[in-house]
Amino acid sequence: MALVTVEGVEVRVGNKRLLHDVDLRIEAGEIVTVIGPNGAGKSTLLKAIIGAIPISAGRIDKRAGMRIGYTPQKIHLEKTMPISVARFLSLAGRLPKGARADVLEKTDVARLRAAQMADLSGGELQRVLLARALLRRPDLLILDEPTQGLDQPAEARFYRLLAEVRKETGAAVLMVSHDLHVVMAQSDKVVCLNGHVCCSGAPAQVSADPSYKELFGARAELALYEHRHDHSHEGHTHD
Repeated sequence: MALVTVEGVEVRVGNKRLLHDVDLRIEAGEIVTVIGPNGAGKSTLLKAIIGAIPISAGRIDKRAGMRIGYTPQKIHLEKTMPISVARFLSLAGRLPKGARADVLEKTDVARLRAAQMADLSGGELQRVLLARALLRRPDLLILDEPTQGLDQPAEARFYRLLAEVRKETGAAVLMVSHDLHVVMAQSDKVVCLNGHVCCSGAPAQVSADPSYKELFGARAELALYEHRHDHSHEGHTHD
């Protein structure tokens, strides 16, 4: 059974229809990335899946007993209400000591324990948010634009870390991203959203779809070129 099955989902806020006719399946261990223009309903879809906002039609089925780790797109931190990284992580609940230490080491967060959340850089904050999500020992990680605001080296490090986490834990990943090149290189499945699902499938399938090209134009062509260029060099690299 799939971890999550979304069928014919509609979300309305007042008179405004944010999503309609959305179908999606997330299988164990796969990376599914949602792309689309601003206002396409990407964050809304994630919030509907975690149960943070109600759906007005359709159904969302989740495998019984499934654990979800979620990192929001934005987290509001008050400078006047200090909270340390250690305190923030403790809010994820109790865990065996060894398991907590393992997560903090894996995400390179152990050295930040005494730091204030409000003082962290973008890359540090994303690692702390990921660590907190991982402390739930999730079957599914839901990440809303986890690399937003990161420079390229920090973004590359984050994606490497994500790949390691999936390999070691077997957790599936559902992610929203704006980086089309990385999406095409890192995802098992891509869902192109613009109020509804315009196209979905394997990266090669989506990148060839007219609706994807229509939505992203020149950016779509550039991402496809970079993806092919990377693959053509894969056989020639030496570590």
